Amino acid sequence: MTEAKMTYAGVGVDYDAMDHFKRMAQFAARETAGNIRRFGFSEVEMSRGESAYLIETPDSYIAHVEEGLGTKILVADAMYRFTGKLYYNQVAQCTLAMIVNDMITLGALPLSVAMHFAVGDSNWFDNGKRYCDLIDGWKKACIITRCNWGCGETATLRDIVVPGTAALSGSAVGIIKPKDQFINSENIKHGDAIIFIESSGIHANGLTMAREIAEKLPEGYLAKLPDGRTYGETLLDPTHIYVGLIEDCLNYGVNIHYAVNITGHGWRKLMRAKQSFAYIIERLPKQLPIFDFIQKHGPVDDLEAYANLNMGAGFALYVSESDVEKILLIAQSLGFNAINGGHIESSHEKKVIIKPKSLEYLGSTLGVR
Repeated sequence: MTEAKMTYAGVGVDYDAMDHFKRMAQFAARETAGNIRRFGFSEVEMSRGESAYLIETPDSYIAHVEEGLGTKILVADAMYRFTGKLYYNQVAQCTLAMIVNDMITLGALPLSVAMHFAVGDSNWFDNGKRYCDLIDGWKKACIITRCNWGCGETATLRDIVVPGTAALSGSAVGIIKPKDQFINSENIKHGDAIIFIESSGIHANGLTMAREIAEKLPEGYLAKLPDGRTYGETLLDPTHIYVGLIEDCLNYGVNIHYAVNITGHGWRKLMRAKQSFAYIIERLPKQLPIFDFIQKHGPVDDLEAYANLNMGAGFALYVSESDVEKILLIAQSLGFNAINGGHIESSHEKKVIIKPKSLEYLGSTLGVR
């Protein structure tokens, strides 16, 4: 008998259900926009539904982002129990990456980040080595991000957070200055190139599915991938932080028309902008062993995988063909692999077409606005 294909909705993460709530929240939030006018500020309306929220001031834009790690910390907890090795410095970087990689999609550079850390009971803090690893990882990630660690909140939420583990999230404030560094989706044009920047692995999306797969494996997180590494340690590879890439591109005069952090909703995120374009993918990034493993042992087919996982592409930039080589060189100088993955065409409807996989996603499958 053929094993049933695994889906993200089937393991309890239904984006359709969440997206309806998100859109309702956005509509309600718009009604508060006038509250900042007394300061001489105004909201940037197009940023509603984007990865970062923008406020316009006389000489700059202020950006605000809130994000969370999700369930990746449960993998770190499990690997610590099985191996005695700490991975909390890595999940700290993943959390910070989730925040700042969203912020830079509009050209905002992080100024200050805050950590929100909630545990189920205060016994979590009995292990000083563990929390020192978390603190060290957050600090080092701030250095990579080129920003300050400003503040935070530490909470014990008995009966809300499961005892023995923690919920890790955070927020950041950023700035676009000068204003002409604002990355505005209105600049997307027919013929633009789509540049993919490599991911380090699964990053911090799809972990609920990945954890479900571990439950099915005889060796669980200690199952070996073809490269000899365990499933658990590979899942915990720290998420790339792309702040330096965006800052260097802007400083070198690259005109970025749009940027996408490929997280939840996978490659469907490529059509996040409001306009109707067709995003034609002709070349794929190098396939990473972790995705082959997930697809094999889920099993997870291509349609589901590219709809929810980054599949080796952590970030995407839309630029004119004249800027492609410059971006590829800047990415290489920072240690990132990057490819010219395809192009954008005018279209009557939004869609992403992944030619090498014969996949097509319509705009109706991405309900983030």
